[in-house]
Amino acid sequence: MSHAVVRWLAVCVAVLVFVSGTKARDSDAAGVVVLEVEGTPVEAAGPLAWLGMGETTLRDYVGMLHEAVWRDDVDAVFVRLKDTALGFTHVQELGEAMHAVREAGKRVIVYAENYGPTDLLLASYADESLIQRAGSVSFPGMHMEEIFLADTLAWIGMKADLVQVGDYKGANEMFTRSGPSEAWERNVTQLLDGLYAEMRATLKANRRLTDAELDAAMRDLWWGTAEEAVRHRLIDGEVDLDEIEDRLTSSLGAAVEWADELGASVQPPSMSDPFAVFRIFTQQPDHSATMPSIAVVYIDGAIVDGDSSQGGFLGESSVGSRTIRNALDDILHDDLILGVVVRIDSPGGSATASEVIWQGLRRVAAEKPVWVSVGSMAASGGYYIAVGGDRIYMNPSSIVGSIGVVGGKISMGPLYDRLKVRVTTRTRGPAGDMFSSTEPWSPAQVEQVRTKMKQTYDLFTRRVVAGRPGIDLSKTAEGRLFTAERAIALGMADEIGGLDACIEALAAELGLDEYDVLEFPGPKSIAELLEDLFGSALSTPGLSLPAGFADAAGELLGDQTWSQVRRGAAALMQLRREPVLLTLPQAIVVR
Repeated sequence: MSHAVVRWLAVCVAVLVFVSGTKARDSDAAGVVVLEVEGTPVEAAGPLAWLGMGETTLRDYVGMLHEAVWRDDVDAVFVRLKDTALGFTHVQELGEAMHAVREAGKRVIVYAENYGPTDLLLASYADESLIQRAGSVSFPGMHMEEIFLADTLAWIGMKADLVQVGDYKGANEMFTRSGPSEAWERNVTQLLDGLYAEMRATLKANRRLTDAELDAAMRDLWWGTAEEAVRHRLIDGEVDLDEIEDRLTSSLGAAVEWADELGASVQPPSMSDPFAVFRIFTQQPDHSATMPSIAVVYIDGAIVDGDSSQGGFLGESSVGSRTIRNALDDILHDDLILGVVVRIDSPGGSATASEVIWQGLRRVAAEKPVWVSVGSMAASGGYYIAVGGDRIYMNPSSIVGSIGVVGGKISMGPLYDRLKVRVTTRTRGPAGDMFSSTEPWSPAQVEQVRTKMKQTYDLFTRRVVAGRPGIDLSKTAEGRLFTAERAIALGMADEIGGLDACIEALAAELGLDEYDVLEFPGPKSIAELLEDLFGSALSTPGLSLPAGFADAAGELLGDQTWSQVRRGAAALMQLRREPVLLTLPQAIVVR
């Protein structure tokens, strides 16, 4: 929402309150607004957000906290966490917004029935953190598990022919090894060390704890009680939900007056009005700039050729090069869009699609500034796209790198034999059997694949050198991964900050005091969504898991873990269509 529109809404609200004769706010009361954060915030708005339908995005939550900064009727924000599954980057961007509220002289209070590690991290940014009496706290530290399937594949009669360029890449090791290589072990260990150090530094600074005090808390709170969490000073107090208002009155030193909710959301049409229902099927969303604007382009998920899609093999979304190029073309030709922020949260994917999107970014960058904001990761193909921007912002725990290439196939001849499946092959042409499912590659074929992969790797590194002048590839390439502090020191990124920080800095660079923010790819009409749904169902061979599997896996693994697993799997599944990928298929999840 633009700064001008925000001020206009504020004036309208004030006028409406005056005209309607609503009782004026008690000057002795403290205005408290409630912000409920539930589940895992999504990156990009859904295609029907213009109709008031869809999930709340991370930027929505951050925007609502910034709204509390300027609202005169708000003295405090009561943040209620409801079954949240937050990632580190969610915590850091929400935490920065909470800090802005406190800088404005207003208080932030966080409440949850139970706290996990990232809930505690978020609560540490608040003035006060509260837990439901008799609630539980889980803060054991960090744990990472990797699965290696080479022995399993051999046992069932399959062999992964996967070749990678980059000693530290590690993308093929899940399928080709029984344990990590020395290079991958060093790579992932230093990454885990960086994330753990960042988590400890945040808690120590925000909760004013020493190393010894934090260690003692973690020993007791691997699965602890509310009382223990308060004793270790990770939480400020226990309270029953029915006592919240009394607690807030005591904390704020004044009676509580509940303020109107944050966020001027679009209300969905009433289903009781048949004419309204009919209109939504014919209505076209308006997605053109009406004032000076900054565009935010979302690269959220595995990168694929063609169109973006929802609901792949594991129910994951993918980012299509054609969809993004169309969006970039719209941005380029809209004179009111003065700059672009590319928000990347991707493990990579298709090498070809990554190059196509890179070319599109450079085409826009010739006319308008293109900056980049990294969410949880811009790895491999995601980083390939990132270096197409002029400036890169990262959250402290964002992951970048994995400059490397992986490619190959899985041969299943022994599995066919074990299942008594008889396969007759017929080949024409010198490389007709390159992707035979029955036979592994010969040494000569492996070299052919490696040659092609080396060409892709060389192009990748040329793009990196062009986009990050002075970078030392001997310290940053070959699959290495880095969090923000190290990445910035190595010249892989420029600034620490979230999406809003990136947008605001770009606006300042452009000299914009009042501006709108438009998100791309843009919304879709109901008719377009139906066409996409039924068109893909009719034209695409259906490769998906049984109905309900994704929901069950989400329940079993948790939303955050399942989201990461789906993305990595989606990237790796592209080996069905292309032999060479820029991807980091591992799922990196903090528990």
